[in-house]
Amino acid sequence: MVMKNRPPQFKADAVALYQSRPEATIRQVAADLGINPETPRNWVRAAGASRPRGRRAEVPTEPSAPLEAENAALRKKVRELEEEREILRKAAKYFGRGDALVNRFQFVADHQRRHGVKRLCTILGIARSSFYYWRRTAAIRASRQAADARLAARIRAVHRESDGTYGVPRITAELREAGERVNHKRIARVMRGAGLAGVRLRRRHRTTVADPAAAKAPDLIGRDFTASKPNTKYVGDITYLPLESGKFLYLATVIDLASRRLTGWAIADHMRTGLVTDALAAAERTRGSLAGAVMHTDHGAPCTSRAFADACRQAGVRQSMSAIGSSADNALAESFNATFKRETLQGRRTWSSEREARLDAFRWLHRYNTRRRHSRLGQRSPIAYETALDTTSTNVAPAA
Repeated sequence: MVMKNRPPQFKADAVALYQSRPEATIRQVAADLGINPETPRNWVRAAGASRPRGRRAEVPTEPSAPLEAENAALRKKVRELEEEREILRKAAKYFGRGDALVNRFQFVADHQRRHGVKRLCTILGIARSSFYYWRRTAAIRASRQAADARLAARIRAVHRESDGTYGVPRITAELREAGERVNHKRIARVMRGAGLAGVRLRRRHRTTVADPAAAKAPDLIGRDFTASKPNTKYVGDITYLPLESGKFLYLATVIDLASRRLTGWAIADHMRTGLVTDALAAAERTRGSLAGAVMHTDHGAPCTSRAFADACRQAGVRQSMSAIGSSADNALAESFNATFKRETLQGRRTWSSEREARLDAFRWLHRYNTRRRHSRLGQRSPIAYETALDTTSTNVAPAA
């Protein structure tokens, strides 16, 4: 279902994306866009594109002799202070954080030669039998910690590959698909220990401006954001992309309810009707035809315009509209917009420039279709889900 002949703008955006990410290889950019690595490599060569190299680290100069003498004196003073506060440092080391019982066991193990196990256990309020059991099982704990360290390294790799957006469910699915037999509770525990977490949902802002005088269409969805097969029911919406300058870009999307695939999108610096008609045209190019499909939107002025209604009729699409002022009637599209901004901005309030916003959108929107796992699709990407549907339908034998 992936287009083979890419439009010139797609090629230009792919080259710009490669140039904007010095740390990424062409293979990684191609994976995000769901295309063969040789394709963007040829585009880069044809464009004669290059990207800046990282600046070489400055070689620190040797400190002067007076400064070195002063540093030596300071280091000596620090050592003296450390020796004077030895007991306080020991207390902070063993009891300042972590598992209190394990800290007590470790303290006994480290100081038993000087004070004896019996006396230390009495002072710390622990049973000697518990301490001896803890010491006997040290090898098992070390093995478990080593296994957790290896798992943490794999989790960090997946988390980093997702741009820090994946939480426990998606990381679990990613590791299981790679052959890792691991429980999601263990992944949650290791992620907490490593200080890793997915990007969380933030409060959404209402952006729809309805036109009371515009023509209305019936609600053919009725908050049922499901479909039995692709290319039958779509939802669309517009969201704003805030820029540091105080201006905005606007993103219009068309999403398939069966596979959650983003079939069409458009970005512009305005919210006129051309924005939504461009997104609809992109969806039509992706599918080949939208004839008979339902297109559900809110009552924003671009979606209730005569030009958009004409574009829907020409594409053979039946228009559907949510109730005025009810975000729940177009909840899936609004949820998509919230996820997009949450995972691209990652806590920031704005993009620094229009170019940065466009490239972030270009990368994330293609990655959403080709790689990002969706909980409603069994932790598969939309294109992987559609491919599985095609394979299943092909393998089903016809009825006798």
